[in-house]
Amino acid sequence: MARTVPKWLTLAETEIADVFARTGYDSTRMEEIAVAAGVPRATLYYHFKGKDEVLAWLLGSTLEALGGAVREAANGRGSARQRLERVIRAQLRVMGERPGACRMLIADLERAGRMPDIARGVAVAFFLPVVGLLEEGKADGSLRAVRDPQRMASAIFGAVTVAALSSLVMDASFEAEAVARVAIDLVLRGLAAG
Repeated sequence: MARTVPKWLTLAETEIADVFARTGYDSTRMEEIAVAAGVPRATLYYHFKGKDEVLAWLLGSTLEALGGAVREAANGRGSARQRLERVIRAQLRVMGERPGACRMLIADLERAGRMPDIARGVAVAFFLPVVGLLEEGKADGSLRAVRDPQRMASAIFGAVTVAALSSLVMDASFEAEAVARVAIDLVLRGLAAG
């Protein structure tokens, strides 16, 4: 999924995401993306065939950041429950660092859902590590056993994502810690052992 992009594009990622978030996918033009990136339109077309590819790159980059943060949290020290809490905080931190990409995602969830690389990216970045933690938590006694760890991982991702996206869209400023407290309470009470 990762694609090599020039440094100027990576530096303009926030501005490009903001264009999509502000104007919506259908209304966004490559000219606006080029202006946000600070390059001529022809340079942008050298790297991308159109805005579909720009969007895929943007979401892929966000998933790559999410995957790195989640892996680090999931592979750390502590019980599976403690690491799951850190995974949720890591997801929220990445979403807070990339608000434009996340706002754009909620605005055009259907389009993102039709991108197979994005679905695979979510599975690798979030679902697989969380499924592993659910299984470890059952073994170490810090989490209850669940019948369907994959669907539970999906439900956790959904609960945290929707809570964060709601805050990103509706609140004056995103408070990752406030969202984390609510999401962690909901998820970990539901998975409490014993």
